[in-house]
Amino acid sequence: MSKAKCQPALESDVGATAIASGLLRGLSIVGVFGVVLALGGTAQAQDLKVCKSTFALCTIAHCDPIPGNDKQVACHCTVNNSYSAGAEPCSDVKNTPEGQQIHSRYYPVKSYASCSNDRPWAWCLDKPCLIDKNNPEAATCTCDLVKNLGAYVIVTGHYTPTTCTTGIISSATIAQIDQATASLKKAKVLMPFSIDVLNK
Repeated sequence: MSKAKCQPALESDVGATAIASGLLRGLSIVGVFGVVLALGGTAQAQDLKVCKSTFALCTIAHCDPIPGNDKQVACHCTVNNSYSAGAEPCSDVKNTPEGQQIHSRYYPVKSYASCSNDRPWAWCLDKPCLIDKNNPEAATCTCDLVKNLGAYVIVTGHYTPTTCTTGIISSATIAQIDQATASLKKAKVLMPFSIDVLNK
C-alpha cells in the first residue's frame, strides 16, 4: 500500500423500525454533543484534511445493530484508494489482531434526498473499519448512532416515499455537506460535484 499523502484544506469538513426504536434509547446527550462538535456546529470548526490513501467510503452504507452496543452500529462500506476528506489526516492500512484496519472518509456526492424527521442515522466520518478478509473491496465500519442534529441527507440517485424512513444509513447533516463542499472548493485538490437535491 502506498503511504498516505495529506494536504490540509482551509475550512471545516465537511431502518428497520423496530430495531431503530430499541437503539434510540441508547443515544446519549454526550454522544450527540460529541458529533455536533465534530461537525463544527457549535464550536470552532476543524480544518478538513484532503489526502490520498486507502479508505472506507460509507456514503451509501446500510448499517446493522451491534449486539450489546446501543450507541454504535456496523456499517457496510467499500474500500477505495484515492483522494478523500476527513477531520483527521489520512493513515496507512494498519494490521491488527482483528484484521486490516482503515478509516472512513468523505468523497464528494452528486445527489441526495433531504430528510428532516427524527430517524436515527450513522455518523461514520473518521471511524475505524476492518477490511473483509474474504472481499478486499468491502469493509465494516463501527459508526456512532445519532439523531436530532438537524436536516440530514440520504445519498441516492432515486427518491421514493420510503427514502427517509427505511433502515439505518450512514449520513451527515445538510449543513455538514455544505461545509464540506465549500471547503473542497477552496482546497482545489478534490473538487466537489454540483449536488442535485432530489426532493427539494
